[in-house]
Amino acid sequence: MFRRRGWLIRRLLNTLFVTSPDAYLAKDGENIVVQVEGKEKLRLPIHTLESIVSFGYAGASPALMYLCAKMGVGLSFHNEYGKFLARVNGPTQGNVLLRKKQYQNSSNETALKIACNCIAAKILNCKTVLQRAVRDHEQTVSVSILNDVSAKLVDAKNSLLKADNLETIRGIEGDAARCYFSVFSELILVEKDKFFMNQRSKRPPKDPVNALLSFVYTMLAHDVKSALESVGLDPYVGFLHRDRPGRASLALDIMEELRPVLADRLVLSLINRKQISYKDFILKENGGVILKDEARNTVLSTLHKRKQEEILHPFLNQKIKIGLVPFVQSMLLARYLRDDIDGYPPFFWK
Repeated sequence: MFRRRGWLIRRLLNTLFVTSPDAYLAKDGENIVVQVEGKEKLRLPIHTLESIVSFGYAGASPALMYLCAKMGVGLSFHNEYGKFLARVNGPTQGNVLLRKKQYQNSSNETALKIACNCIAAKILNCKTVLQRAVRDHEQTVSVSILNDVSAKLVDAKNSLLKADNLETIRGIEGDAARCYFSVFSELILVEKDKFFMNQRSKRPPKDPVNALLSFVYTMLAHDVKSALESVGLDPYVGFLHRDRPGRASLALDIMEELRPVLADRLVLSLINRKQISYKDFILKENGGVILKDEARNTVLSTLHKRKQEEILHPFLNQKIKIGLVPFVQSMLLARYLRDDIDGYPPFFWK
């Protein structure tokens, strides 16, 4: 990792992440040169990289783009919030082979393994959210209730070992989600008469908690979709979620394991820290609840700050920005599909 006054460059899995908005990428011989305010901050031989992910607006020189295309190094551009903007490809689409592997494995034994891993991580991450509440707020929450649900989630995860088809996995995931959300209100520590939920409701959300969850889940889905596009995977062809026109099924697959850590905890933090209040919601005539515009800005601002925080990645055993987790998981999935690693390692939060 290389850090200087607000700019950050990080190398993970032979991918260079450039998160400074002022960084300019240039070519010098067979090297990539990262410049900030006209000064060289990093120089790397192009052959040591598989891809470059830039989150800045300064851009890259045409010479570097050509070098990346010639050498088969992926170069993708995103805005500072992680939204995918564009990807540079050479005359031969190197991602074709990866996508062919993805399509071939979307309905076979590999799909079953990936789906099982994603849901196992989701269930255990839900359990960790509950156990964190027990640890941090033992005098406030109902410890026995949360421990009981945690035990049921462990049982659900263990039952995945016997699953031999996707329908069974979907059923286990649905039952575990209902169990988890049945005690979600226990994790809310303030204004419990206004912020509560009995079950997950989506279209439309029926209460403020569901409205917050739906909004943050939408943002997470966009992040995962952008990450998948950056590594050359098709976000619309999944392994667990059924393919439907216009639905980013693979993004929904990968975000399952990330929901408890990157979304649920953010929602709880917004409520418990009183960054969001009951007056920030609008009750619609159809019974649905939505966030007011100003409250959405508060959520987006808090989400952006949260992405800058660091978390220990369990597979890499390195600290990375929370906002990079979807990109790392996308790269690991691509590596598994290319047979570079033995299995897809989902994100387990500890």
